[in-house]
Parts: sequence; structure tokens; C-alpha cells
Amino acid sequence: MVYSPKLSKFLESYGIVLVLIVMMVVIAMTRPDVFLTPQNLTNIIKQNATLALVALGMLVVIITAGIDLSVGSTLALSMVTLAIASKAGVPWPVVLVIGPMVGLAVGFVNGVGLTWLKLPHPFIMTLGTLNAVRGITYLVTDGAPVSGLQPEVRYLGQAYYDLGIFAPPAGIPASLILVAVCAIGLWYFLEKTNIGRHIYAIGGNPQAARVSGINVERVLVIVYMICGFMAGLGGLLLAGRTDSGFPNAGIMLELDAIAAVIIGGASFFGGRGTVMGVLAGVLIMGLLRNGLNINNVSSFWQMVLIGVVIIFAVWIDVVRRRAAVRR
Repeated sequence: MVYSPKLSKFLESYGIVLVLIVMMVVIAMTRPDVFLTPQNLTNIIKQNATLALVALGMLVVIITAGIDLSVGSTLALSMVTLAIASKAGVPWPVVLVIGPMVGLAVGFVNGVGLTWLKLPHPFIMTLGTLNAVRGITYLVTDGAPVSGLQPEVRYLGQAYYDLGIFAPPAGIPASLILVAVCAIGLWYFLEKTNIGRHIYAIGGNPQAARVSGINVERVLVIVYMICGFMAGLGGLLLAGRTDSGFPNAGIMLELDAIAAVIIGGASFFGGRGTVMGVLAGVLIMGLLRNGLNINNVSSFWQMVLIGVVIIFAVWIDVVRRRAAVRR
């Protein structure tokens, strides 16, 4: 195959958009009576809003060539903590803050543990917190779900605005607005602030970043706190949507988040990734699951296909890196 720099640049910039368009066309052709309905499109957004928040947090970590395996457990602990507080009658404004703050605390532990203990890779630290935080979640709940959240706590996960256009239960979910606000805020943080530029610099070359005067350890603690906070926010959203906090929430969620980030153009090797790419990656994952569901594909086969997608996404990342080296 003849190498074309123009074609390579075009595919790098717009390839994921083409994938989205092709996926939507294929799914629409298989089940147009279901896929194109406003109710189904609304459900896709609501069901994947939590993944979007977690993946946005994972993006910041992966840009630094790191990884956070604890996001699923962090989400679960945030869910059950805020659910317990809500059931105990804690004022709802406080309950709304509890989940994200729990996530922030877990992220702080990850960042400090990684930097102060001088661990060779964040895989080790976050694998430890994955198990420890999940265990704490089971301990505080005895393994049982906690239900009965206050209406204000459920709002972000369940509310939508029909705007008089769609018949209920379709419309613009409140969760979409939250994701949009977080995405815009994170985009500004990464692109327009010094810390955001330092995050990319650390991912590109941590030694060069340290020599240039960047406090790498401090930035990494901030990075993992952001990731934990976004997982906690995802827990708030999922708790609202399900009206409960359940200790099994978020199992394997870290793999979906990593896949969405890599599919969206970020690199495991660090220094690369965008907010818009992550959102596109999340949408691809959501469309894939929705298309399989509405075509009555077995959940077991869905697990197989999602696994293949994850492997393919990592392979694409390796190919991109090799192509960049050749250029």
C-alpha cells in the first residue's frame, strides 16, 4: 500500500467521525423501527453518560502515560456512600457533594501513593485500590443495595427536557447537560491552563518535563484526583438513574473507559488525547451495545465483541505510534 500523508492526516482527524457515521447507518438499516426513535436515542445518551464522565477522567490519566484501574470501584463506593447519606436524611445539597468528594479522596490516595511510594507504574497502585475500595464498599453495605434516594439526588440521572418536540419519555437528558459542562470545563483545563499543558508535557517526556521545572509529582496527584472526582460524579449520575447505590456497580467499567479513550485517539504511551475524541469513543461504545441489544444479540456474544473492540483499539494505538515514528 502506498503511503499518503494527506490520507493519513485526514483519517487521523476525521476517521472516528467516519466510523460513527458507518455504525449509525448499519444499525439503522438493521432495525430502523427501533434505532431511530427519539426514545432509543435518548436512552443511548442516558445509559452512556456515566461512562462519558469516567472516560473523561481516564483521559487525563492516560495523557500522562498512566492508568487508573480503580475507577469502577471508586464509582461504586461513591454511589453507596451518597445513597446511605440520602437514606439517613442528610440534606440533599450535601448528598450531591458526597459522591464526587469520595472519588476525589480515592484519587488523592492513588496519586500520593504512586508518587510518595515511588512505585514503578500506576498499574500497581490502582490495582491495589481497585480491590481495597471494592472491599470497603462491600463492608459498608454488607453487600446489599441501598435504595430510596431523595428526588433532588435522582434528578441528574433521571430528568430530561422534552422541549415540546418529542413524546415522553424522550428529550434532552439532564445527564447530557452535565456531561457537556464537564467536557467543556476539561477541554479548557487541558488546552488553556499551565497545568493542562504540563500534563501533556509529562506524557510526552516526564524526564524532560522535570528538567524544565515542572513539579511532576504534584501534577500527577492532581491528575489522579481529577480522575477520581469524575468517577465519583459518574457514581452520582448512576445512583440517580437507578435510584440506588449498589456495591456491584462499575465492575469492568475501567476497561470500557480505557477503550473509549483509546478509540477516541489517545495513546497509551502518553502525550496525546482530546476531549472530543473521548466523547466520540464513548458514543461508539454506546452505539455498539445498543445495536447489539436491539438486534437481540446474546449478552455473552456482546462480551466477546466488546473484548475484541478493546484489543483492536490498543492495536490501532500501536500502529499509530509506529506510523508517527516512521514519519
